[in-house]
Amino acid sequence: MKIDRLLAMTVLLLNRERMSAKELAERFEVSTKTIYRDMDTLNQAGIPIFARQGTLGGFEIMEQFTLSRQYLSLSEITSVIAAVKGISSALDDDTFASLHEKVASLLTKSDKRQSEQRGEGIIFDLNPWGQGPAARHKVNELKQAIEELKRIKVTYINMNGTESTRVVEPYALILKGNIWYLHGYCTLRHDFRVFRLSRIQELHTRMETFERRTAPSLSSYAWKSEWSPEAKTNMTLLFCPKVRYRALDTFPPDQVTILEDGSLRVQGEFALDEWFYGMLLSYGDNVKVEQPSHAAEEMIRRARNILKRYLN
Repeated sequence: MKIDRLLAMTVLLLNRERMSAKELAERFEVSTKTIYRDMDTLNQAGIPIFARQGTLGGFEIMEQFTLSRQYLSLSEITSVIAAVKGISSALDDDTFASLHEKVASLLTKSDKRQSEQRGEGIIFDLNPWGQGPAARHKVNELKQAIEELKRIKVTYINMNGTESTRVVEPYALILKGNIWYLHGYCTLRHDFRVFRLSRIQELHTRMETFERRTAPSLSSYAWKSEWSPEAKTNMTLLFCPKVRYRALDTFPPDQVTILEDGSLRVQGEFALDEWFYGMLLSYGDNVKVEQPSHAAEEMIRRARNILKRYLN
């Protein structure tokens, strides 16, 4: 519908600042002539859109213009409220508490009654169960360092267990699943790096500030196979029924077969690294490596070493 396209176009221009007729035409799958007619329609409706000429030109909305509450549905506002409450659960920041109040104030009394009757359909809680105050304090200290452009000094342990001291220019905090990461420029490596917060053993905010560099887009940080140096091996694992729930949480359904006695057989490709063997050993005697034989022998060797520590 045209009205939906006009509203979407208005929101897009508010967020993107400037877009050409060609970009808008490709986005909404219409002709550039239609885009020009839409711009005239929006101007006649009182939305202050103007065009800039030149190679970097395009359409944009005057800076002071904002959308009013009437353009947001009840479900859209409640979705924003749920997201803001989720962020507030992970950060001790009055900004988000204030934002929550402001967004909630957009709801009319009728909206609030309808929302209460409907209940909270979705809840975002970004504060993992069991996380102590130390983890939240670390997040808040890093957030402050990012805002104030202050360098930090950390003692960090990488995935191979090597400890090092780094001076880092912090740029952004990333919450991936329930794990916090820091994106920053490492002065030791002279490059941008992503640090897992749980591996930061010591953290000190320094007094000196830094000038922001051109940072790579966070969207470019997809998983890279070289991060797991071990080649993947076809494996078959057998789990006892008593740990069935945990195995189902760990492995994807297409790798799992539930047997008649309730035990689970898992078949897939895995990197036989320290993390993987440690994960298997955490199951105790409730897991058996059926294939390959060299992986089963490695589990036996590690179990014997554990036994020796208790016998000595």
